[in-house]
Amino acid sequence: MVIGRGERVTGAAINLILCFVGIISLFPLLFVVSMSLTPYGEVIKNGGFLVIPKSITFEAYKYLFQTKELPQAMMVSVFTATVGTAINLLLTMLGAYPLSRKTLPGRTTILFLIVFTMLFSGGLVPTYLLVKSLGMLNTLWALIIPSAVATYNLLIMKTFFEGLPEELFESARIDGASDLTILFRIVVPLSVPSLLTIGLFYAVSNWNSFFTAVLYITDANLNPLQIVVRKLLLLSNSVENNTDIVVPTPTLQMAAVIIASLPVLIVYPFIQKHFTKGVLIGAVKG
Repeated sequence: MVIGRGERVTGAAINLILCFVGIISLFPLLFVVSMSLTPYGEVIKNGGFLVIPKSITFEAYKYLFQTKELPQAMMVSVFTATVGTAINLLLTMLGAYPLSRKTLPGRTTILFLIVFTMLFSGGLVPTYLLVKSLGMLNTLWALIIPSAVATYNLLIMKTFFEGLPEELFESARIDGASDLTILFRIVVPLSVPSLLTIGLFYAVSNWNSFFTAVLYITDANLNPLQIVVRKLLLLSNSVENNTDIVVPTPTLQMAAVIIASLPVLIVYPFIQKHFTKGVLIGAVKG
């Protein structure tokens, strides 16, 4: 197939536009990384705006990890992001699988009640009282259990399960397989793209957990990373003119942003290729 001159020009124009959009999209990230690694004197010399530093320093990161709260907060966030995501996926699968079976009694009513919660929630005060009555205040479970199942993710996974060939289920039942056997030995291996995509949604949500910690956590040892990073940013503002602080304020702020964002930036490229299949199949058919 011979490509004409017009098509080549159009292709080149599209590539230029995509490159331009890519540069604009990456510029904020490049700026934050650069600021976190640049010595403060160089930042001041360039008027507070610097993209490519002439020299690099890790003083801001060293200062942040020398604080007492940050390592503890990272352990809390790692726990909620790993254990919490595992609980999220397990409960979402156990809810989505029976709802994907048309033979489930009362399926329409159950789905209506689930969708109803997307429009009308119980409210902040009742939710807080429920968590308190369950004895979960000032525990790590308060960061996980109240948001154990997200309705949107449940519906995406249900729709993905519905797209699997019905013959697989019928063959498994003829061979005597139970529902749990079908779920974990047939459905789960065929639903890896959907599980990875929804798992990333849950992991990012758990890692960025902030509001639930403000509501349910008063013990400083149980604060997640986002709470501690916010405290550090406020502290850096309050000591901006204090000459005893070795690490400059803008560098400290940008380093805190990088530490809070780095795990998501590392994990996302490995799961990104599953997004089209995992989300579109589950969402469009729904």
